[in-house]
Amino acid sequence: MRDVIIIGSGPAGYTAAIYAARAGLKPLMIASSVEPGGELMKTTDVENFPGFPDGLLGPDLMAKFQEQAERFGTEILLQDVVEVDLKANPKIVKCGNGDTFEAKAIILATGAAYRELGLPNEKALSGHGVSWCATCDGFFFREKTIAVVGGGDSAMEEALFLTRFASKVYVIHRRDTLKASKIMQDRAMANEKIEFIWNAGVEELLGDPKLTGVKLKDTVTGAESEMELDGLFIAIGNDPRVWLVENQLELTEEKFIKVDGRSSKTTIDGVFACGDVIDPTYRQAITAAGSGCVAALDAEHFISTH
Repeated sequence: MRDVIIIGSGPAGYTAAIYAARAGLKPLMIASSVEPGGELMKTTDVENFPGFPDGLLGPDLMAKFQEQAERFGTEILLQDVVEVDLKANPKIVKCGNGDTFEAKAIILATGAAYRELGLPNEKALSGHGVSWCATCDGFFFREKTIAVVGGGDSAMEEALFLTRFASKVYVIHRRDTLKASKIMQDRAMANEKIEFIWNAGVEELLGDPKLTGVKLKDTVTGAESEMELDGLFIAIGNDPRVWLVENQLELTEEKFIKVDGRSSKTTIDGVFACGDVIDPTYRQAITAAGSGCVAALDAEHFISTH
């Protein structure tokens, strides 16, 4: 039986592993066979993670996380968890290859996935003009023409933030009204750098190997047009990866794992959650890492007192 099993990787999972390993808990991390390292594996330049003043590539940063976790004795398994029993004592974790593990405590670091438009070259252009994070990538678009896709609060926040850098920000929305709160709508509409393109859907991403523009389709008339762009930010929501646990743990209204205050404690003793799977707001590598630290400390305290 293991002391701690960490499900998922990324900044939260790896930080939890580092702290748990240094506490002598010999954690097992089940990091996924398909996407170990989380969303940062899809990111090119990371310039806002402390300690790297010259910046580095997302995959390189995650390689350093992994190296540090393994240095302290974390065992990393590249498998997919297909079933968990969190109410059992000990907890039970089953993998797709048939392996079954037991643990005193579980740390969930399964993250959240940004919703995609579902266009053929979307993944290829990720980090090459297409982004899901204005805070991460806005700096690279100084004096550029960019667009934000979406109509909710997050899209308005992205657009407003991007006006600090871009010379022009278009907001592309499939309807003629926004879902965003009135205050966010008012702020966006009052900003002279922002222009709205109503009743328009993005049909195609143009450019190779970098984005050069988009093809739009009018959702009312069906008319198509092209727009030249230096960057496109997709802000149509994100989905926390909770399918493993949604029938066992209490979730928030937004379907993120519910934790107790600033802790990582879920509604089941001995089960902790960290990173983007509990965070609908910040979604940054550094906040996820801090959250992973909290989860490891909470797990260590739970094990020592039980």
